[in-house]
Amino acid sequence: MSVPVQMPKMGNSVEECLIVEWKVAEGAAVKEGDALCSIETDKASFEVPSPAAGTVLKLFRGAGELVKVLTNIAAIGNAGEDASSLAPEGGTSAAPAAPAAPATPATPAAPVAAAPAAPAPASGDLRVSPRARHLAAHLGVDAAAVPGSGPQGRVTSRDVQAAADSGLRLTPLAREVAGATGKIAGAGAGVGGRVRASDLVAPGARREKSAPAEEKPPVEIPYKGIRKLIGDRMLQSLQRHAQLTLNASADATALLAHRKTLKDLGPHLGLPNITLNDLVCYVVAQTLPKFPALNAWFDGQKVTQFTQAHLALAVDTERGLMVPVVRDAHRLDLAGLAGALADLAKQCKAGSINPDLLQGGTFTITNLGALGIESFTPVLNTPQVAILGICSIADRAVADGQGGLRLQPTLGLSLTIDHQVVDGAPAAKFLKAVAEGVASFQLA
Repeated sequence: MSVPVQMPKMGNSVEECLIVEWKVAEGAAVKEGDALCSIETDKASFEVPSPAAGTVLKLFRGAGELVKVLTNIAAIGNAGEDASSLAPEGGTSAAPAAPAAPATPATPAAPVAAAPAAPAPASGDLRVSPRARHLAAHLGVDAAAVPGSGPQGRVTSRDVQAAADSGLRLTPLAREVAGATGKIAGAGAGVGGRVRASDLVAPGARREKSAPAEEKPPVEIPYKGIRKLIGDRMLQSLQRHAQLTLNASADATALLAHRKTLKDLGPHLGLPNITLNDLVCYVVAQTLPKFPALNAWFDGQKVTQFTQAHLALAVDTERGLMVPVVRDAHRLDLAGLAGALADLAKQCKAGSINPDLLQGGTFTITNLGALGIESFTPVLNTPQVAILGICSIADRAVADGQGGLRLQPTLGLSLTIDHQVVDGAPAAKFLKAVAEGVASFQLA
């Protein structure tokens, strides 16, 4: 008796999965537990095992198809059995079609003979009027490259002046050299495209270019699968929420000092590797329950505020951005929070995380500080109403209290809110509280 293979329900929140690749073909013999295909949700990838030993009778869905969970995608049974009764509505065989015959390459068209070039004039360029040539030399403009408006395309002094006024700028030395020697401008390599004296070339000369490196053809990447699902959610977030970003900074002196202490003593105390990101997440987790307006969801009809901090952290993986959630993060000590964050990030990067662990967050943190980003605009993680971006730490000059200045390590913070339901004042107060928590960091 044939056995159906269903698209598994990967967590309570997943409604459909993408078939990335079939690892077997129709007619193949499989054992129970063998991997039949790989699938992706919008957050992670998995393999679907065979529910029984036998022969692959039919593949009902093809690679690249988005399939609802609990839908039959294949059938396993005894060779020769009829599995048509297990086919889902609208199902078709996913067996690969015979490869099409290669297209006959088109015969290249015969090259069109180029018209013979007109002989170069004995001296100068007859297309450029003498007055225009003199003005071009003075202004440092390549008259030969100026489009002419005179009879038969002749370049006039007015054309040269227009070319100069269109944005060509020479350094004082370049202008002096051009006027004294009659040299014209090549491409400007100075600041803002300004032409330097070294960019000038003699009239009629052509600057040699280095041989171009072998160019590779452009790469086309289909917009589908997990990338499309992530992109669609980002677009929906921007369309559904009135997103506003506030930027602030915090004194990171205490944060860096604690990080150094924990790094030195951690191995002796049996602590996990605690990062600067863990320290900031700890501050946010302790601060968030005091600001329920930002620890909330908005579904377009009602706002749901939470007393628990279910902290979500954006994790960059080869499959795209994933956002696992540490539930009740405010109840964990620093070591517990750091361990939970590290474990979830590891599961995300391995593609083995349970989709249920990617749901239920009440507030999200995303960190681009390690990449040197000083401020940015995080996009809300729907239905949440706030997301905090952690930026880089940079030394900034601050008053030392004695009329002078001193350098202070400063952490950038970028908070995006849904301005439909969160006003600027509570958002600013939350951001200030986080900055103060960073500046006066200490373990509870």
